Amino acid sequence: MRRATTERWTTIALTFALLGCSEDEPVQEPVPARTAEPVQEPSAPPSSSSDSWRTEVVIVGSGTPVPDPSRSGPATVVLVDGEPMLFDAGPGVVRAMVAAELEPTAVTRAFLTHLHSDHTLGLPDLVLTPWVVGRDAALEVIGPPGTEAMVDHLVAAFAEDRRVRTDGLEGKGPLRVDASDVEPSSVFESDRVRVEAFAVEHGSWEHAYGYRVDGPDRRLVISGDTGPSDAIVQACDGCDVLVHETYSTARYAGLPESARRYHGAFHTSAADVGRLATRARAKAVVLTHLLLWGATPESLVAEVREHFDGEVVVGHDGLRF
Repeated sequence: MRRATTERWTTIALTFALLGCSEDEPVQEPVPARTAEPVQEPSAPPSSSSDSWRTEVVIVGSGTPVPDPSRSGPATVVLVDGEPMLFDAGPGVVRAMVAAELEPTAVTRAFLTHLHSDHTLGLPDLVLTPWVVGRDAALEVIGPPGTEAMVDHLVAAFAEDRRVRTDGLEGKGPLRVDASDVEPSSVFESDRVRVEAFAVEHGSWEHAYGYRVDGPDRRLVISGDTGPSDAIVQACDGCDVLVHETYSTARYAGLPESARRYHGAFHTSAADVGRLATRARAKAVVLTHLLLWGATPESLVAEVREHFDGEVVVGHDGLRF
């Protein structure tokens, strides 16, 4: 029954592609609901834990634009001595943080890789919900050009909500959001952590960033959405953890030509992730933003491992590494 359902969804996806979906609207396989936890690399579970590291990665959302009840929209938290920094704000980000045992009101700094809707649809939620339930500090949102305008428009859209909550019986303090457009550079630095934005190539996006996070004990690189990029190699340069988006190399070959053209320009195959990780001398790879098209997590690991000898983990919502 499971195989038949998967084949049915694949047939539907291919039919939509052949009916003329544009390159700007790539076809992806709708994902049937899953009851089991996504499978991680089968032979070696993650060796890291919150008790082992001062700098920790939490995959808050591992999904794509395809609605999937088991994967929220793209979002990753980096904890440095327990203090969270959020990278991207996909759909469902606040509730996904709670599910991952993170406190949304503690998030006061967010970084956007680019302004694709699946990476930003959670922004109104991030701006408003933690404020409604207790965030007093300002929320800082940092991202590529266009970030400031996007946040300003979102805040303006909820003017009536803000008025009722501040002037009415709730008596909320003012909503404070500081948004900044940044160029590739060091975009945040404290005595414990440094965050650097670097440019990556994500199809026709003029501005798309990855982020390098240098914590007190680990260097992390978050790819954002990107095709195979030398910038990842340079930013990682022996990093402890490379968090990289990916798609199934094998299933890509069976997509319609228009979908192959799109994904080949906008994203990175699992095989190419392995090649990049080897060149970058990464110690471990965590895969996210998973385009499976019916492939299994185990097959993604195998495709990466063809070109990379380090630790490989398939991300799922709530994974801590």
